[in-house]
Amino acid sequence: MNLSNCSIPIIGFAAYSGTGKTTLLEALLPRLVDSGVRVAMIKHAHHNFDVDIPGKDSYRLRKAGASQMLISSRYRNALMTETPDDDEALRQLIQKVNQNQADLIVVEGFKHESFPKIELNRATINKPFLYPTDENIIAIACDSFPDTSLPILDINNIESVLAFVLKQMESHQAQTATCDSLSPTMLSVKRGREKILAALESPKQTHVVDLDVLTNHVLASPIIAPVNVPSSTNSAMDGYAIRSDDLETGTYVKVGDVFAGSRFEHPLQKGQCVRIMTGAPVPEHADTVIMREQASDVNGAVQFDTSKGKIRAGQNVRQAGEDLRKGSQVFPAGTRINAPVLGMIASLGFDRVNVYTNVTVALFSTGDEVQAPGTPPKQNCIYDTNRFSLKGLLQKLGCDVLDFGIIEDNEAALSDTLKQAIASADVIISSGGVSVGDADYIKTVLTALGDINFWRVNMRPGRPLAFGKLGNTPFFGLPGNPVAVMVTYLQFVEPAIRKLQGEEGWQPQRIVAITQERIRSRVGRTEYTRGSYNINANGQLEVRSTGSQGSGILRSMHEANCLIEVSPDVECAEVGDNVTIIPLASRI
Repeated sequence: MNLSNCSIPIIGFAAYSGTGKTTLLEALLPRLVDSGVRVAMIKHAHHNFDVDIPGKDSYRLRKAGASQMLISSRYRNALMTETPDDDEALRQLIQKVNQNQADLIVVEGFKHESFPKIELNRATINKPFLYPTDENIIAIACDSFPDTSLPILDINNIESVLAFVLKQMESHQAQTATCDSLSPTMLSVKRGREKILAALESPKQTHVVDLDVLTNHVLASPIIAPVNVPSSTNSAMDGYAIRSDDLETGTYVKVGDVFAGSRFEHPLQKGQCVRIMTGAPVPEHADTVIMREQASDVNGAVQFDTSKGKIRAGQNVRQAGEDLRKGSQVFPAGTRINAPVLGMIASLGFDRVNVYTNVTVALFSTGDEVQAPGTPPKQNCIYDTNRFSLKGLLQKLGCDVLDFGIIEDNEAALSDTLKQAIASADVIISSGGVSVGDADYIKTVLTALGDINFWRVNMRPGRPLAFGKLGNTPFFGLPGNPVAVMVTYLQFVEPAIRKLQGEEGWQPQRIVAITQERIRSRVGRTEYTRGSYNINANGQLEVRSTGSQGSGILRSMHEANCLIEVSPDVECAEVGDNVTIIPLASRI
């Protein structure tokens, strides 16, 4: 077995004892896993070892004569093989690795075997470099500057080591990959979202927009209250205003009526009251309002029935500035303007505010099998649903959408469309074959116009995703299945659009519910099941799926009010388990 021709990449770490191989690997492995890499680890031990525990059944049976002991639990299994006369070579051990369940084999030890290695060297260890006598070393992670043409990595910067390993994986895949495996590995949802957001810049262009067309824009400047809200101390209901130091008076003399928009000009004296309407300013010295249902007014002599409610000092009065104080920040920059925000801005007297320029999205579908709705059905063709679903989702965010329709499956048509989109849009989104690079001309066109990465994301539904930039314009290539395209949009495109619109740090709402059915999943993959949640008779939030979950069954999305998210470390969710749900009411 030629190790350089292994179906998945192999990278070793070579160093003298004391250099910190294990410490570095302890830091590197979580970053690889977070990047979606499934790591198989092979370590050589220079001494006798035993992974079993004396006294356990497996230990006793192995010692009784079993040359191979396979032990399994719900979470893991282990095969222990006795090799008393055979120090197994690396190639034999690699054959035992399930390469369908791994993306990378990391090796510690076996320094005499021929396979790619990263040398680790620290000046404080005072040991010579290995690379002059080992032609299999492909890079050096160190804290010095050796005279070599090999790549030099900072041994104290785990990100530099991570980037090199991922690059090596990408090179390996490029030599052996099919179109579906063009990415270095399967990215986790979290890591994919982080990479996309890190590649995008927050907006800088702003303009002033009138109140009438403000909804769904994002504030570019904070809103500062120019006045108190309410502007004066006023009544919270229709009733009678009195002084709190005059609660014991039996009969009050009504000295006036105060309506909203007017005021009582004289200080209120003891023994007096005024009839007052909701929102009207209370007279000077008055600070308590008694609702009219408790009042008896006979020719201006007013009495209050306390059997209907005790009178408390200060009741039913809203203080000036109780909602907002003059000079306080009402909304920070980055706030998305919805109906309540719009109402509060209007309540402060603003008729226009400074917002970020809206995002324009170019949208198109690809595939000769896709045809426009309204046309006679063709054999072996499907109507274009994705473009209209995406258009609705984008309009929900207030985006301006440029609909380029369905693009023919040829290089010239795609190139012309992309050039037009680059010139006229802030973001470009396609659905269909572009997302996985099914045709060579697609990769050719995208490469000629920009820098696009083809990823496999460790999620279901939705695995293929293309992301990068055409010039300076972000490009998303989404899957072809209707549900997959919507779920992928919600996980990756929507957060990106929100950042480009000026919303920093936006996160979808996540809440916990009790599942009413078994939700299948697979360890290592994020599962998104379309669900419907409600509050049961005991006040508990419960959820169940919307039925068949195929990525082409759009009904499952239509009937859903949430996504049930099962994280990669969960095998499945059983009835009665707590699960995370992501409500969809405000997003689709």
